[in-house]
Amino acid sequence: MEDPQSYLTEIKARCIASIAVASMEIVEEYHLPDRGYLRARLILTNDDFLEVAEYFVLKENRFVIEGIVISGWIKTQSVLRKWWDNVEHFPNLPNFPHHIHLGEASEVVAGMSLSIIELISIVEQEIGSSGQVSKLNSM
Repeated sequence: MEDPQSYLTEIKARCIASIAVASMEIVEEYHLPDRGYLRARLILTNDDFLEVAEYFVLKENRFVIEGIVISGWIKTQSVLRKWWDNVEHFPNLPNFPHHIHLGEASEVVAGMSLSIIELISIVEQEIGSSGQVSKLNSM
């Protein structure tokens, strides 16, 4: 089991090493012996903008994501591609409260709890090696 500071370092290293991330700005970061938080703004290799936040606590020797986790993927022209969150405003969706807002439309689909590391993997798959978004899958 790692400590919160090491886990935050792992998240930042994953973002920096990602083929989908061109740059990263840490907005806020803290850690205590049993919890931590990271909020960052990422510029993707296709010039899109991704804001991520993760609050986690140590439970039973593993980190569990808690609190409000919001991750927004915005095209450079301020067009929303996707917005992942767990605000409790769609109680009828499977996996409540986790859901995804798709595109500029009001379409909302079920989501799941994602760490920043898991989200970066999804973004890499959707951008692909071409640097262009292939499709807006739900996840």
